[in-house]
Amino acid sequence: QVQLVESGGGLVQAGGSLRLSCAASESIFSINVLGWYRQAPGKQRELVAQIASGGSTVYADSVKGRFTISRDNAKNTVYLQMNSLKPEDTAVHYCYAYLRDRGGYWGQGTQVTVSS
Repeated sequence: QVQLVESGGGLVQAGGSLRLSCAASESIFSINVLGWYRQAPGKQRELVAQIASGGSTVYADSVKGRFTISRDNAKNTVYLQMNSLKPEDTAVHYCYAYLRDRGGYWGQGTQVTVSS
């Protein structure tokens, strides 16, 4: 089982920045896709960004140009740099890992709150 531990959430004013980190319990060389999802109160969980083992990325339209996902294989960590934050970015953010032969795993989530 892959353990994922998120950190870096918090309270920030609109226009500010945060960087989320997600540390995996094993080498991320073996992880096919790493991603960040978020869930706001009363809403469904939605994809924010993902990065494949080959480096290709996907972003939600709402965060394109503001957020950047990256991975550090040496540290077994995936990051989400969030700039120009908006109140609508307020949500619990979850790290996700998908392995083709083992399925998907979720972190426990970290709260991001953006005040107007």
